[in-house]
Amino acid sequence: MALHQLIPLMAIGPEVIALGVLGVIVLIWVIGTYNGLVRTRNHTDESWSGVDTELKRRYDLIPNLVKTVQGYATHERETFERVIEARNRAASNSGSPEAQARDENALVGSVKQLFAVAEGYPDLKASRSFLALQEELTTTENRIQRARRFYNANVRDLANRIETFPSNVIAGLFGFLKREFFEIEDSSQRAVPQIDLTS
Repeated sequence: MALHQLIPLMAIGPEVIALGVLGVIVLIWVIGTYNGLVRTRNHTDESWSGVDTELKRRYDLIPNLVKTVQGYATHERETFERVIEARNRAASNSGSPEAQARDENALVGSVKQLFAVAEGYPDLKASRSFLALQEELTTTENRIQRARRFYNANVRDLANRIETFPSNVIAGLFGFLKREFFEIEDSSQRAVPQIDLTS
């Protein structure tokens, strides 16, 4: 490069250099924030697949549980049909977490009814296959709860990144959307315990 070509470059003032450095810093921040949002979104999607896997595991167990109870309680046909119908509806739902939670709540309620039916049959409650299925279903329910908590924590983290300044600017520019929480209600956990103070 000739000397006469370097002279215009040397004439660049400190203000221009400062603006250039500031522009590079802003660009690095935009890229870093965008990549962080993508990672959080992907982590949330991955954690949803963990919930989905555990739900499918439960769907696979329920028909075996119904068959085992049917062997002892043949006249409880309406209960069996409700359980299978709720299971099929939940298994076929691939909508939003909120829509799936509604079907999961119905399924959990019908399975509780199935266990209530089993309470009336001592031979069934002592059956090795029933006990094994009951244990497997309990383990699966615990795994669903862990996966649900992990997913919901990721949904919260994504929402925080989307809603807080300054990352909300990048989230808005690139169309990042919040995810829905997956809440399976258990009315027994939300019930207020009754305390009798008169005794």
